[in-house]
Amino acid sequence: MNIAVLSTNRNLYSTKRLVEAAESRGHSCQVIDHSKCYVGIQQGKPTIHYKGQDISHIDAIIPRIGSSLTFYGSAIVRQFEVMDVVSANPSQAITRSRDKLRCMQILSGAGLGLPITGFARSVSDVDDLISMVGGAPLVIKLLEGTQGIGVVLAETKKAASSVIEAFYGLGNNILIQEYIKEARGTDIRAFVVDGKVVGAMKRTAKEGEFRSNLHRGGTAEIVKLTRTERETAISAAKAMGLTVAGVDMLPSARGPLILEVNSSPGLEGIESATEKDIAAEIIKYLEGQYNAKQALKPIVPKRKVKKESKL
Repeated sequence: MNIAVLSTNRNLYSTKRLVEAAESRGHSCQVIDHSKCYVGIQQGKPTIHYKGQDISHIDAIIPRIGSSLTFYGSAIVRQFEVMDVVSANPSQAITRSRDKLRCMQILSGAGLGLPITGFARSVSDVDDLISMVGGAPLVIKLLEGTQGIGVVLAETKKAASSVIEAFYGLGNNILIQEYIKEARGTDIRAFVVDGKVVGAMKRTAKEGEFRSNLHRGGTAEIVKLTRTERETAISAAKAMGLTVAGVDMLPSARGPLILEVNSSPGLEGIESATEKDIAAEIIKYLEGQYNAKQALKPIVPKRKVKKESKL
């Protein structure tokens, strides 16, 4: 296959590992900066160009779309889909998962465990919103935040009110969530590929920090999931329509609670903690999808060439 990793930074660990895994399995693989792609839309002939070149020869893509480029990146993935190119994740699922509120609403509708979450826009609703999630302490999250950025723990109702009003005053959209005390600064990342958990790790926040993100100084170690945790991760990825996903869960007294379903989960932490070749699992999924697509193509019979009669 000709595989393209859609990434704006070819030097990232995840990008390099995907290229390495693809090439080790005999495929041609290149990194394409999706922010520099552009599309042509016409009847029966959709095209994508990159740096002046037509890249319609691509057989499969692995989207690594950053949050700041969700709209444009998803549009590029969608164009590849229109061209019948295999994608590690559907464009619609990428867009859906990037909206934290929409993600919570979808997971809630699927009956999956979540921290109690509130969403509002008016300062006059703050007191009722805080009561709705069980009071302080509580967690306040920017809808557009990633890697723990824009996540605040408010210890008291007064502090919560001040932070919420400040965010509203700056025109930010935020979620308010209950604080799960029994998690004690830990969470679980389950890496799901094609409906199976291929690796899982427990992340622990550094001392004095409640966010367990590795980018915030947290540490990671391999963990064996319970049956409920495994089923929850698989169900969450399925509900979001993602075939490659990082599902973040908090352990709680009422079972695993989903924090986020990530459509571009990093590979460095999970591969280091589990010592598993997660990148290869993604390539294997693409191989299966590509082979299935090829098998459905109609077989065009070869034309028989009539032999000329000898005179």
